[in-house]
Amino acid sequence: MPSWISRAWKKGIVTTTYPVGAPTGEEIPPTGCPVGIEDAAAFRSAAAIAEPLCPTGAITPAGVDQGQCIRCTRCFRVGFGAGGAVESGNAAREGLIWISGTPPALRVEPAPLAPIGRSIHVFLMDVGSCNACNLEVLALANPYYDAARLGISFTNSPRHADVLAVVGVPTEPLVEPLRRTYDAMPAPKAVLAVGACAIDGGIFEGNPGLEVPVRTIVPVDLYVSGCPPPPLAVLDGILRLAGRNRVRNGGDR
Repeated sequence: MPSWISRAWKKGIVTTTYPVGAPTGEEIPPTGCPVGIEDAAAFRSAAAIAEPLCPTGAITPAGVDQGQCIRCTRCFRVGFGAGGAVESGNAAREGLIWISGTPPALRVEPAPLAPIGRSIHVFLMDVGSCNACNLEVLALANPYYDAARLGISFTNSPRHADVLAVVGVPTEPLVEPLRRTYDAMPAPKAVLAVGACAIDGGIFEGNPGLEVPVRTIVPVDLYVSGCPPPPLAVLDGILRLAGRNRVRNGGDR
């Protein structure tokens, strides 16, 4: 028997059990969103110090905007800790704002792809990214995450797609192609804004030649924050659109 076969036999199945099982420690990014200060007064005090340190203006004494946060960890110097949750997608842009460090409810109501939720085709569109979010999204196709076991696959044509996953900051030349891509998709369809750049421009917000955010160009059904968000956060977002996420169903089937 070839050695690689015996090694594989001994190693067993390495594919993640998510969403049936909870994310493991190694699946949760070590540099998560800034949380960890539950007392409102202490939060406001720490946020006042962290505000000038934040490169995107995500932290103010009023709260933390996870949509703008790029996970740079600068605020960790003044008492913020890392929140490693991967189930952080939200249907409302304002739902990404943690008031005084308290996370909002996570939900998508209604799940726009519930009627076809057992077979989801995703079209990934880069409108001006650094390629980090692309890599995290496409990691869902590798043997570890194996999104195909959940009926999720990638397609090269928007005409075959149910989900439009948008990454990057929309640049002027790609505004019309983004609209046309969305219009080419059959109904029911949904848009996933992946990463800080797609949500609000990230560190590039306010630069000339950019048309941000994505939601001003096409309607966004779910925002997945991060810079970049981990693969399981993207997977949870897709399942959330189909009404199949772990939080909602206690483990997918």
